[in-house]
Amino acid sequence: MLGLEMVVVLGVALLLGGLLAGRFPIAPALVLVLAGVLIGFVPELGEVQLPPEVVLLLFLPALLYWESLTTSLREIRSNLRVVVLASTGLVVATAGSVATVAHLLGMPWGPAWVLGGAIAPTDATAVGVLARALPRRTVTVLRAESLVNDGTALVIYGLAVGVTVGTEHLTPLHVSWLLVLSYVGGALAGVLVGLVAWQLRRRLDDPMLENIAILVTPFAAFLLAESIHASGVLAVVVCGLLMSQLAPRVTGAVTRQTTTAFWSVSTTVLSSVLFVLVGQEAHAAVRNLPASAFGTAVGFVLAVTAVVIATRWAWLYTTPYLIRLLDRRPSQRLRRVSARARTVNATTGFRGAVSLAAALAIPHQLSDGSPFPGRDLIIVITSGVIVLTLLQALALPAVVRFARLAPDSSVAEERHLAEVRTTDAAYDAVTETAAELGTDQPVVDRVRHEIDKQRKLLAADGAAEDPVVQYDDQYTALRLALVARKRSALLELRDDRSIDDIVLRQVLDRIDLEEVRLLRAAPAE
Repeated sequence: MLGLEMVVVLGVALLLGGLLAGRFPIAPALVLVLAGVLIGFVPELGEVQLPPEVVLLLFLPALLYWESLTTSLREIRSNLRVVVLASTGLVVATAGSVATVAHLLGMPWGPAWVLGGAIAPTDATAVGVLARALPRRTVTVLRAESLVNDGTALVIYGLAVGVTVGTEHLTPLHVSWLLVLSYVGGALAGVLVGLVAWQLRRRLDDPMLENIAILVTPFAAFLLAESIHASGVLAVVVCGLLMSQLAPRVTGAVTRQTTTAFWSVSTTVLSSVLFVLVGQEAHAAVRNLPASAFGTAVGFVLAVTAVVIATRWAWLYTTPYLIRLLDRRPSQRLRRVSARARTVNATTGFRGAVSLAAALAIPHQLSDGSPFPGRDLIIVITSGVIVLTLLQALALPAVVRFARLAPDSSVAEERHLAEVRTTDAAYDAVTETAAELGTDQPVVDRVRHEIDKQRKLLAADGAAEDPVVQYDDQYTALRLALVARKRSALLELRDDRSIDDIVLRQVLDRIDLEEVRLLRAAPAE
């Protein structure tokens, strides 16, 4: 029953966290972490722990895949240099800085580098949740950095663990080979799985089977990469980016709608559960710490958190100026970001589930059978750093105001452009398409009239005083009211047993689709 109780408690925590975050100006992630800490006080539930393999092998592929599918590949290409430097150089700098400070505080070099590798990567889930309202370029750079930097950090982490345990040897050639294998092998595995998935989905016409294929894809990419000791994280990211370009050409409308609904809910639940588990693990780590080591652990947490934050700020306020000295092309000058705007990127270096899973995955023993030095302390430090970096989200609204970011209307403008062009393309093709199908002229006239109305509505561009917009608003309001009447009449038929529940659900689906179509029709949305 304990597992069932935990499921119910997690569900209630997610609901309460969402409600509280909606009523108060607090980031939902922080509310969920606090809920996890409170759950830790319940004796029975406090002992429940999620194996780190579940986070790395089940949660992570799904979350990274959806983040990759829904990010902007065009923006990643435009900011590729920034993303690559942040996901490699900044990760190495952060891991090295953390390891140095931890060693100065008394931790041996091996465990210190393990700690640095675990804490170095930012978390894609945390960034996606907490930085969602920022301009597109900022969000894309942050998400791309957090998607890719896991690969670099986990190579450092794995090498540090291997050297400490006694199964790896630290040589420049060996480290270079591991990095090449991680990145090149991971990218190739992602491309291979993506191409296979694309060819498979081209041959499927059953939405259910296609959704199953979509569900399996990220785990297949992760598994293939890990089987050759490459980066499973990078494989999933590359596969997701590739499918974001290929899938729209082979995916049907029904499949696309069900996929979006399923993945949106699933990834929201998974990411929320991870935040709760972060709070629970932080509570457990502090509870299991000996009283004599509490002061030392607090000192480590504060020092390491300060180093993590300071390294990110230092990186973001030095490397751009070095790049400007080397690259003075006019095109690059136009893409420069002000010092104020960079404060947003500096404040969003959140840590999350990947760091916690890495810390929990540290082996208990060395190759000679002795305990892994400082394992419990590393878990405590990692948990504390995750919580403290997430607390930066409280300052994010003030930082955004300080940054004076220019309003980003590019997404709305591009969406309007796409709607105008696609509507015009349909209007221009009415005559030719009707001739190919042998459509009667009255039907052709009706379709042409409906598309022309949509063109006029798009030309008005949501201007409230425009008669076309006012007409459309009244039309939509009336249709929605009539949809509600249809639904009420349908329920009355079911209640007086004139129709069966099966028929109710079938007709209700059509009514719901009609309502959704009306709600999405307004260009202002």
